Amino acid sequence: MSATSRSTRSNGNARKIVASVGVLGAAVAVAGLGTFGSFTDSTTPIATQVATGTVSINVTQPGATIPVTTSGFVAGDSISRAVDLVNDGSAALSQVSLASVATVPSILTTDATNGLQLTVESCTVAWTQGGTAQSPTHSCSGGSSTLYAGRAVMNNSLAGLSSLQAGGVDHLKLTISLSPAADNTFQNQSSTLGLTFTGTQRTGSAR
Repeated sequence: MSATSRSTRSNGNARKIVASVGVLGAAVAVAGLGTFGSFTDSTTPIATQVATGTVSINVTQPGATIPVTTSGFVAGDSISRAVDLVNDGSAALSQVSLASVATVPSILTTDATNGLQLTVESCTVAWTQGGTAQSPTHSCSGGSSTLYAGRAVMNNSLAGLSSLQAGGVDHLKLTISLSPAADNTFQNQSSTLGLTFTGTQRTGSAR
């Protein structure tokens, strides 16, 4: 009986010792993780500055006053004004469009064929103004081209402009005329047009 009891206690002690060794091993492993180290190095920060460009266009009038109010128009009459379209921003443009909207419509603007017509011309140099202050005329001493000719209510992109580039200037002449084919239904009519140039930024690219 006594021998059996001693054997049981010895086995119990053996199990306890094994368990203690296991705990000690775990403690050593944790301590090893806590003392692990390495050397590192980093580069000097690379300074990167990004500044956005400015998209801006403006219209100046070198001659007769704008806006224009006129009366007594008859079939075949026209009125013209010279303006400078300036890219006064720092960014190039992909396009410049001109929109003419009838803020006060009538048959003058709804009849696309016999109503008011708009012509936009460009000159390589500033237009020379003649005539009178009330009825100015304009001539181009350089090369000229027609950018648009059609009904007065429109929204078109204008091709080949110098103002697509930052600092570029286009010397333009805007002419509004009443078709010679306008008949008696166009008498005693009135309309108001609003003309707006819009510049669109160039396409984004890798810089």
